[in-house]
Amino acid sequence: MDKGQLESTARALVAPGKGILAADESFGTIGKRFKAVGIESTEDTRRRYRQMLFTTPGIGEFLSGVILFDETIRQKADDGRPLPRVLEDQGVIPGIKVDKSTTALPLSPQEKFTQGLDGLRERLEEYRGMGARFTKWRAVITIGEGIPTERCIGANAHGLALFAAFSQEAGLVPIVEPEVLIDGDHTIERCYEVTEWTLNRTFDYIYEMGVELSGMLLKPNMVISGKDCPEQAGVEEVARMTVECLKRSVPAAVPGIVFLSGGQSDIQATAHLNAMNRLYDDLPWELSFSYARALQGRPMEIWKGDDANVEAAQKAFYHRAKMNSAARSGSYSEEMEKEAA
Repeated sequence: MDKGQLESTARALVAPGKGILAADESFGTIGKRFKAVGIESTEDTRRRYRQMLFTTPGIGEFLSGVILFDETIRQKADDGRPLPRVLEDQGVIPGIKVDKSTTALPLSPQEKFTQGLDGLRERLEEYRGMGARFTKWRAVITIGEGIPTERCIGANAHGLALFAAFSQEAGLVPIVEPEVLIDGDHTIERCYEVTEWTLNRTFDYIYEMGVELSGMLLKPNMVISGKDCPEQAGVEEVARMTVECLKRSVPAAVPGIVFLSGGQSDIQATAHLNAMNRLYDDLPWELSFSYARALQGRPMEIWKGDDANVEAAQKAFYHRAKMNSAARSGSYSEEMEKEAA
């Protein structure tokens, strides 16, 4: 394991003004999102959609990396270039999702456990040969009546740590993603409690597995009200509670935190990230983004599978990435959204 190289890549992924696009939707997830806007999900439509995003002119100004799906890392652009090469030519680092989605936790079917450790060492070697320089693994924690349980949090934390160790052994920077879901009617205080619990258990196992903290990134949820909670926390409250929770659970040696958007609207996700960076300027880690829907929602609606709409969709994608780039320094304002009008 080359610790210096791992840290160099991790820091490049959280370079000032830049963030990560999560373009790693599974077949089921992208199929649902395509269906909602009238696009048939086929291997070719998925390829053309991601090609449209990756070839957006100038996107490397705002994106440091892109997380790919297994199908995508194997695909080629119309000009014959492998899609990871398309990203590299934009100055963007290719990465890969390596978990194999979730299954019901044994004896607790309301909870989830992430699969994919079997054969992981061999898959990582293959992905590295295809150009990947970082990896991602997502665990899911649900808040509800009597859940989460310690066994759910512990099992997923252990899996995340093993994934991180395997990745670093392969020379790849792991992005560790323990997501406390927004689904439910829980308060922001309950989200804080579960998020702190989850992060502390995750870093306990990361330490036990010997993972190099300077060569990894964390991709957590923001501390936010459940989407069905009658009382929704404001932007500044979300920002403060999120950062205070992270200060109590994330080691200072981790180079950066790249938030997931987790069911927030595109503008909400940008506003929350902006508030964190505006309110705090002395944090040990970079606060950045690794968004999927919050970057892709509007471009997908515009594209609709029609190549005649590529330029307009790319314009919307460029704008959204630019807004989140501004949020990296706390300089975003809703006035800036008028640029896209």
